[in-house]
Amino acid sequence: MMAEEKEIKEVAPEKQLKEMETIVEAKEKGKEEKVSKEFDEKAKVAEGRGEWKRESREERFAREAQVKLDNWVPKTELGRVTRNGKIKNIDEILEGGQKIMEPEIVDLLVPGLKTDTLFIGQAKGKFGGGKRRAFRQTQKKTKEGNVLTFGVMAVVGDGHGHVGLGYGRASETLPAKEKAIRKAKLNIVKIIRGCASFDCSCDEEHSIPVAVTGKCSSVVVNLMPAPQGTGLVVSDELKKILRAVGVKDVYSKCSGKLRTTFNSAKACMAALEKIGEVQI
Repeated sequence: MMAEEKEIKEVAPEKQLKEMETIVEAKEKGKEEKVSKEFDEKAKVAEGRGEWKRESREERFAREAQVKLDNWVPKTELGRVTRNGKIKNIDEILEGGQKIMEPEIVDLLVPGLKTDTLFIGQAKGKFGGGKRRAFRQTQKKTKEGNVLTFGVMAVVGDGHGHVGLGYGRASETLPAKEKAIRKAKLNIVKIIRGCASFDCSCDEEHSIPVAVTGKCSSVVVNLMPAPQGTGLVVSDELKKILRAVGVKDVYSKCSGKLRTTFNSAKACMAALEKIGEVQI
């Protein structure tokens, strides 16, 4: 019995040491985790990082466009002046009659620019019954075979009177769309808005100030002022142009081969550009 008690007394201190070591290790580990967590949070605040979040397609395109704009090196005098911050409003360029040769100038001076494509093409279908689409497909017969070409018409605008229309062609769809958007930015113009309807006496810029007419080929588009609440009384494709301008209410009267969206869009832009030429 005495021998067993001696063994128990000899083993007890070893167990106590082990228990103490485990407790100390747990405390040290907890302190290390706390310190590392605090350091990580401080590093996130310093670097501007937050919790990881899956970005949408629009956010990714916006981020890539911002990176491209930050790395932009101007090639023209107007681009260098704009990059240096001497020109802060695009109206200064448009009123001065200067020609924009770089689309980055528009991206820099007109934040929140929205883009859209017009349905100028048609998918294949029986008896010509295919659905309308943004890509206009043509092909050329050569010795090597059929060479396909895609055309895209894009419209850009900020909803505050600035709008541009562009047409791009390429052997693939995405390069054609990018070219159309780039040309639309280079063709941006300022459209005067107002309220001139007899049924409305507000001071808001929700319509056009005068009735104007635009023509392209056989298509003739007449745009007339309308009171608030009327909406856009035009075809669906012309609505995209007027929304890009910022016009909310308008009457219209169109004639000619209206199914040719290419000519209808050009006629609408010609009518809008005539607003600034009208002298009252």
